[in-house]
Amino acid sequence: MTANRNATLLRELAAVLPPEALVTDADILDAHRRDQAEWAPAGVPQVLVRATCTDDVRAVMRIASAHRIPVVPRGAGSGLSGGANALDGCIVLSLMRMNRVLEVDAKGMLAVVQPGVLNAEVKAAAAAHGLWYAPDPASWEFSSLGGNLATNAGGLCCVKYGVTGDAVLGLEVVLADGSVVRTGGRTVKNVAGYDLTRLFVGSEGTLGVITEATLKLRPKPPKATTLVATFPTLGGAGAAVTDIMARTRPSMLELMDQPTCRAVEAYKPLGLDVDAAAFLLARSDAGGEQGVAEIEAMAACCDATGATFVTHSSDEAEGELLLTARRLAYPALERQGATLLDDVGVPLSRIPELLAAVERIAADRGVLVGTFGHAGDGNMHPTVVFDRQDAAALERARGAFDDILGAALDLGGTITGEHGVGALKQSFLGRQLGEEGLRLHRRLKGAMDPLGILNPGKVL
Repeated sequence: MTANRNATLLRELAAVLPPEALVTDADILDAHRRDQAEWAPAGVPQVLVRATCTDDVRAVMRIASAHRIPVVPRGAGSGLSGGANALDGCIVLSLMRMNRVLEVDAKGMLAVVQPGVLNAEVKAAAAAHGLWYAPDPASWEFSSLGGNLATNAGGLCCVKYGVTGDAVLGLEVVLADGSVVRTGGRTVKNVAGYDLTRLFVGSEGTLGVITEATLKLRPKPPKATTLVATFPTLGGAGAAVTDIMARTRPSMLELMDQPTCRAVEAYKPLGLDVDAAAFLLARSDAGGEQGVAEIEAMAACCDATGATFVTHSSDEAEGELLLTARRLAYPALERQGATLLDDVGVPLSRIPELLAAVERIAADRGVLVGTFGHAGDGNMHPTVVFDRQDAAALERARGAFDDILGAALDLGGTITGEHGVGALKQSFLGRQLGEEGLRLHRRLKGAMDPLGILNPGKVL
């Protein structure tokens, strides 16, 4: 972009935005260039806009369309696929100052929120009315709802309560040309017209900018009982997962392999069995006799598939301590070195095969892979750990990362269960969708964003 065009763009933005909304300081721009995907490409933005309302977003999109300037929407920056990474000369549009819970309707069991509000803040607002917002990504304390919506984030509770999209009743979205649409509504059932809400959820900011969401709340579930089991083999743990899911529906079913447990124990000693091949964490929040029956069924499945240790507790503090171990999995692995985090999903019946494939890939590539994730819905996060100063190690890590994506597809799975395609996995999208599916995606993108200015270089 020439200096004159740059000056014109900044002048037009300054004319319609509050003075504090427009940022060109180089250090601040650098801090907003990328998300947490260390190895995804990121450019240098021309300007950061800190939107405070829907009208700010509309103004930015109108000016960007007039100048054909790319716009990269951004939330808290906690993403793991490069979905919020800047392009050279783009506008980074931060939604973090649109951070209010606008309404909690306790009788209607819904909340209306802006995209910059944190997942934890939505949970707190619901809890103040005796209600619960279910979607529970590991980053719930610091990830924004806008980012959760953009990637259709999952989390630890989604095995029973669904992913973010399952809790969305309606949206307000600013389109590429600055027009505003509302999708869905406040009713539980709504099939009038195409399901545009589902179209925007998970679209990673490539079809529109979400500026408001109406979310479904639930009654707070009963106190959970937590089960822990350790296994001498990954295959045994995988078999336990498939058996548990065939017999009951836990409110949580998480798995960590030995490298992950060792990393967590080194990071924060919690008394984990670092000699076991796998650690399974399950919960039932059914309460009463049903909860007891669910835990007993899960324990029986673990025993039948070779668990060496099985125990359970209804003590809330003990359960939360065990859950801490699972939430620390990724940060603990990050302390071991640089990471490439996969986010694959496979059918439940293929979980043992996926775990075996990851073990084989790690051995073949000569890399450390720590595997953890949401075993109850087949969404696992094999994390390749390597020395960032070693070019050969990086090459082996990238090879392992790609091999794991390929293995998931070969097992009838997906290249991403909840983190999104972003800038990391575009080369595999066509293999999953097929040529006709990819063509349809491009036609939809062209219809919604004909100038191609909304988060270009992501997904497609």
